[in-house]
Amino acid sequence: MSSSEPSNSKSMRVLMESWIRFLQEDIVQALEKLDPNAPKFQRDSWVRPEGGMGQSCVFAAPTASEGQKEFILEKAGVNISIVHGTLPPPAIKQMRADHTSMPLPEDAPGGLPFFAAGISLVIHPKNPHAPTCHANYRYFEITDPASAAAGADVAPKTLAWWFGGGSDLTPSYLYPADATHFHQTHKSACDAFSPSFYPALKKWCDEYFYIPHRSESRGIGGIFFDDLHAGPHARLPDNPSDHPRSLDSIFVFVKSLGAAFVPAYIPIVEQRAKTPYTDEQRRWQLIRRGRYVEFNLVVDRGTKFGLMTPGARVESILMSLPETARWEYMSEMGADEETEEGKLIRVLKEPKEWV
Repeated sequence: MSSSEPSNSKSMRVLMESWIRFLQEDIVQALEKLDPNAPKFQRDSWVRPEGGMGQSCVFAAPTASEGQKEFILEKAGVNISIVHGTLPPPAIKQMRADHTSMPLPEDAPGGLPFFAAGISLVIHPKNPHAPTCHANYRYFEITDPASAAAGADVAPKTLAWWFGGGSDLTPSYLYPADATHFHQTHKSACDAFSPSFYPALKKWCDEYFYIPHRSESRGIGGIFFDDLHAGPHARLPDNPSDHPRSLDSIFVFVKSLGAAFVPAYIPIVEQRAKTPYTDEQRRWQLIRRGRYVEFNLVVDRGTKFGLMTPGARVESILMSLPETARWEYMSEMGADEETEEGKLIRVLKEPKEWV
């Protein structure tokens, strides 16, 4: 059995779709249980004309009337997509730049057939003491144009496949116990497969979620990876026995990380959502959310690639943006390292080891 084929009779396309549908519902139910009095997530199933489908599960808190208790979440989205089609040359060029370790075809003037399935979520609680959290897990295939044109009766030849993803925490106020819990939960999921995974993926996360024009990280990190496939990887030890290399084993690893999201994040929100806060703390939260917007729109390569893809569902891609954000000219908040805001900035400028 080739390492590029699953060992059972189901294709990885089918397995991945089944898993992300399960994980989406599991996470949405956990979020809805956080606040039984809040409205349920809106479930929006959609079809992509160019090929594929998806479901967006979105929460947007209604405006609270005077005296009404606020909801725990302000905005949240847990989206899945299962799409296929042809990547045009500009998207292929961006993909090559983003995936330098992948053996991608050099010449494809007519574009490349692709398949992608993934889950992407961002949670923005209302309370400034409860952190924002992001997670994304995805599978991508590039197939041979000639075999793809042969018809539905012939399975297309896979030229390249890989998994990517991760999860990271973005607080407005730093609680070291929360950071340790979030990182330890993901480290435990990584350690079950290889002791080299967590240190590599944590470092990768710190580097990826960095805002160059602000000289600071978006948050306090977590894990991040891309291009996990059967071959060697520039960011991982070149030892075949040290980490999964087959399609099956990497899929099992990715599922383990996805299962870590609820225990890593939900207990933090449950605790911090009860913390009283002031108007000044809310102001700081909105300033930090402005930084979140800057990263997602200016830096994040996933947003750029998504918007380049034909038939891009813009509403789903921009789901990650917060309901409200704030930009202040030369704001003084966070400048004093002795304040709670300053303590966060110090960590964002110098990432630390939490476990």
